[in-house]
Amino acid sequence: MKLGIVGLPNVGKSTLFNAITQAGAEAANYPYCTIEPNVGMVAVPDQRLDKLAEMYHPEKYSPAVIEFVDIAGLIAGASKGEGLGNQFLANIREVDAIVHVVRCFNDSQVIHVAGSTDAKRDVDTVNLELILADLDYLERRKDKLQKQLKGDKKLQPAIDLLNAYEAVLEEGKSARSLSLDEDQKEALQELPDFNLLSNKPVLYVANIGEDEIGQADRNPQVQYIEAFAAQEGAQALSISAKIEEEIAALDADEKAVFLNDLGLRESGLDRIIKASYALLGLISFLTAGPKEVRAWTISRGTRAPQAAGKIHSDFERGFIRAEVVAYNDLIACGSIAAAKEKGLYRSEGKDYVMQDGDVVLFRFNV
Repeated sequence: MKLGIVGLPNVGKSTLFNAITQAGAEAANYPYCTIEPNVGMVAVPDQRLDKLAEMYHPEKYSPAVIEFVDIAGLIAGASKGEGLGNQFLANIREVDAIVHVVRCFNDSQVIHVAGSTDAKRDVDTVNLELILADLDYLERRKDKLQKQLKGDKKLQPAIDLLNAYEAVLEEGKSARSLSLDEDQKEALQELPDFNLLSNKPVLYVANIGEDEIGQADRNPQVQYIEAFAAQEGAQALSISAKIEEEIAALDADEKAVFLNDLGLRESGLDRIIKASYALLGLISFLTAGPKEVRAWTISRGTRAPQAAGKIHSDFERGFIRAEVVAYNDLIACGSIAAAKEKGLYRSEGKDYVMQDGDVVLFRFNV
């Protein structure tokens, strides 16, 4: 999974990136500090994997991984190449979902590219540039399809779909606001590499001041972000990027004490990862043994053979069965042997739909 951290210049993108990746991206008080996108790989915190490691003492411990990309700040006119717009749009096109950081704190010492803090204006600025870029993209795709239509009338539904997207975008709405019917979903399959920026799932992150921890709901800027996200079918959460940077520098014990002192149950990183998994409809299944304990990320609804294919294509091609035990059952029993005795260790076939936290051993033959 690849998440792109976006927003206007100086809203806290690079500070947040530093905090969640500990990669040391420069965070300076001037626009366009981030020119080339910073990339960091982050292990997904998973206490289930920690418990399995205690049980098996494996040679290798392999959590799931998320790639975060800190993308150059966007300004009005980016869709026409203003600022670093062209580069911004090219980089964001490659991500699976967008983490849109919005400045919701006031600090005269930190320059705002528009001169003041205004969540509505800032969100509208970024979203409008994505919409304008999408309209330009749609025009080029339509021109190409119209030429092909003369020789292939089957492309008409695809053109109709592009027209539907265009109508939504021209109203100033994101492409993700269009609910596709079955015919439109089928037409979408006829559009290889179709990639609208405003169609990507979005997690809005309201960056609040350090003194607002625990009372962000009183901030009218945060209130707007949450209401806007709900209306859009997106997700929203509030964090203090500066606090997250402090948390990232602590060891596990210090981190637990610091979070407790702040009245927080988990770090912003944990919350961003959970929200991103939910946003993209992802779950994890687990494999465990003395050689390795590992978490594997799949889409919710994935069947056993396709999940096996995440490990190796041979596993899917030669799939025989999946031997499965729910994580909670395994921990409660204390071992696979005990789970088998209680009938909690199951043999599942090719139609089995994987569940979050399944501990599985795939049997295959090629």
